[in-house]
Amino acid sequence: MLRYMTATAALSVVALAYAPSVEAKASAPRCAPVTTAAVEAQFTKFNAAWATKNPDTVTALFGKDAVLLATVSNKPRNDAAGIRDYFVKFLQNSPVGTITSSTADLGCNMATRVGTWTVTFTDAAGVKSDVFARYSFIYKYEGGKWMI
Repeated sequence: MLRYMTATAALSVVALAYAPSVEAKASAPRCAPVTTAAVEAQFTKFNAAWATKNPDTVTALFGKDAVLLATVSNKPRNDAAGIRDYFVKFLQNSPVGTITSSTADLGCNMATRVGTWTVTFTDAAGVKSDVFARYSFIYKYEGGKWMI
């Protein structure tokens, strides 16, 4: 009987040693609700920002630590100034994105959407051209909203 009580006491001590503290529970991240439809809505918001032709509107969708690996450029942009600079020229040809394929992965305060898309550009003369490419969006919940 004593051996059983000692083993039980030892297990209780081990369980207490590994149980999360009240502080750990309080500091655990709260996960913002996210669905595949909500991630898809982020693309609609992005496409609508392109339609404004305002690089500041588009840049505002990117988080503080964002990196832009643009579809039609091989130069990484890893700050707001670089991201904005890219969109100044890019938006001049009235881009419109159309998703061809999509896979979303949802997590705690993060989500990804990857796939293929067509970006249609319209030049000043009204001539349209399509770029077929892959895309990767990584969304992070920051300051109460989803950011790229």
